[in-house]
Amino acid sequence: GIYILIAVGAVMMFVGFLGCYGAIQESQCLLGTFFTCLVILFACEVAAGIWGFVNKDQIAKDVKQFYDQAFQQALMADSDTKDGKAVVKAFHETLDCCGPDNAIGAIPPLWRDDLCPKDSILKSFLESSNCHKKIDELFSGKLYLIGIAAIVVAVIMIFEMILSMVLCCGIRNSSVY
Repeated sequence: GIYILIAVGAVMMFVGFLGCYGAIQESQCLLGTFFTCLVILFACEVAAGIWGFVNKDQIAKDVKQFYDQAFQQALMADSDTKDGKAVVKAFHETLDCCGPDNAIGAIPPLWRDDLCPKDSILKSFLESSNCHKKIDELFSGKLYLIGIAAIVVAVIMIFEMILSMVLCCGIRNSSVY
């Protein structure tokens, strides 16, 4: 997952460089390449958004499975290894939950104290707010927030495409000295 994010960041940096350098040099070729890259990225984002919306249940299932694996790793890990612990603590702090939805999740004293914040352990007893329920709520109840963010990004990309074409056409129509 991390390698995908690094690759996407590198591609976005390259595309931004094309647009910036093309505008500075007033190069139609670079601005045209920038526009083409934006169109391809826009199409990929739309396709990923549609795929994510259609497969939101499978994505939620995969996230829960990832959480369970990290939780098991955090329970079995020595104090030297912090990979699983860091992932589990990030889930607990972000979603304000504590523990999975299984037999181990029903018995918080079996957990290590450093995995859950103290107030989350009490909440999990009183409200039964395990992380599986919170992940389901995130993908079902908060889907509109993800959609709003996607629409905002799409509108920004459309403006970028329009402005790059306006600049490219302006460069083409300007007189050459």
